[in-house]
Amino acid sequence: MSTFILSTLRRIGILDLYAFPDGATALREVVKLKPDLILTDIHMQPVGGIEFVRQLRSLPNNQLSNTKVIFLSADSSASTVGEVLPLGVAGYIVKPPTLNALAAKIEAALRD
Repeated sequence: MSTFILSTLRRIGILDLYAFPDGATALREVVKLKPDLILTDIHMQPVGGIEFVRQLRSLPNNQLSNTKVIFLSADSSASTVGEVLPLGVAGYIVKPPTLNALAAKIEAALRD
């Protein structure tokens, strides 16, 4: 996750943050950390955000498989957004997000 996003999250008061370089690493760590919310990009190598969320949703532990996910991506193409929505995500934000937009999306995701 970018330094900009991490600093933005800190500015809105989210201090318990973990960043991972790709979906494979993130999936291993999510199992240990059991986060309330995941922010992920679409395009990561070797495992991208869409595949990461598909694998997350297939985990046998309902607490983990139902973890709230918000995508942050510079990719705003209709085909990508259409591929993401069926994954049951809490939001899709085009980067770079404004502080208010990010805060509102996170608050809404955690409230639901």
